[in-house]
Amino acid sequence: MVYRYGMARMNRRTTFALDEETVQRLRKLAVLWHVSQAEVVRKSIEMADGKIKSETDEKLNRLKGYHKRESMRIEASNTYLDEVAENRSDWGRDK
Repeated sequence: MVYRYGMARMNRRTTFALDEETVQRLRKLAVLWHVSQAEVVRKSIEMADGKIKSETDEKLNRLKGYHKRESMRIEASNTYLDEVAENRSDWGRDK
């Protein structure tokens, strides 16, 4: 996160169409955080982006752990994928 002292330098202006409930939540956060509504949007985007990155990193680390432990062999993987494909064919989809 980049911290700036004072106001952030604006490069673009954007207009949003928000429902009344979202507008009220935006205003409430601006008051609670003692920042502008634009800063609430910036911080919220930063927080959401960080959460997504964290969740993605966690999933990738888990996957790497599976690969290291070789906890799922090729045969088991293929059997599982065949089972999934067969279950999906029951939904009226092709394999």
